[in-house]
Amino acid sequence: MPIISVNGKKVHIQELNKGAEQTVVLIHGMFSNLSIYYFNIAPVLAKHFHVVMYDLKSHGMSERFLDGYDLENMSSDVLSLMDVLDIKKAHLAGYSFGGLIALKTALKSPDRVERLVIIEAPDPQDEKARNIIDEYSREFLEHYVANFTDTTKVQMGKRQMEKNHRMYEFLFNETTIKADMIREKHFLSEVDFSELQPSALLLYGADSNCRPTGEWLNNQISQSELLLIPGDHNIPIQEPALIAETIARFLSQPSPKNVTQNHG
Repeated sequence: MPIISVNGKKVHIQELNKGAEQTVVLIHGMFSNLSIYYFNIAPVLAKHFHVVMYDLKSHGMSERFLDGYDLENMSSDVLSLMDVLDIKKAHLAGYSFGGLIALKTALKSPDRVERLVIIEAPDPQDEKARNIIDEYSREFLEHYVANFTDTTKVQMGKRQMEKNHRMYEFLFNETTIKADMIREKHFLSEVDFSELQPSALLLYGADSNCRPTGEWLNNQISQSELLLIPGDHNIPIQEPALIAETIARFLSQPSPKNVTQNHG
């Protein structure tokens, strides 16, 4: 259970294949934790890359905070984490709101980001999409509670289940997380995508309510590739092997062409 200090904050991280030449940093979504990558996606990527996963503030085993969930703060956390781990440049992959964090980081510090993978990033302006984050976060929690502890494939006991529900309630009811997300509602419409330097892989569920955002991003980002994965907003749980293999292929090959494919 590695806990490191990043800007005076306790952050839970997991690393795989530290000796690899290239690094990919995996950013989970709001109300989940790094376990969404740890068991099925990260091991595949670790065959080729140094993989860094971390729990966002107040998530998983990272320290709790009442505020600072806006994209500016969250992207600064990513860059500070890379500094502490002495990572000069990395691929970034983010799921749901984590995809927006990855995009913000790439716009903020393009010299630090090699390539970008955006998985099911919602349009913060879409109130229905914000509700989906809550809805699927509960689904994630139920899946997580039923199958895993934070770092091992062990059935979760009642005490651990209650602990994770308390974490969820703390985030949802006691922090500024929802207000900060709402304040970011114009983020995508205000982005100058011509300033986005890294090529981007966009992974969206074929049946996801967020799919129109993926299609819109594919039109906005000149060097982008949109792939539709069978499933809805929770494709990292529904199709982890396909997602892992697709990411590994994207990060390993020359810059992708602007093309839309459907794996459904």
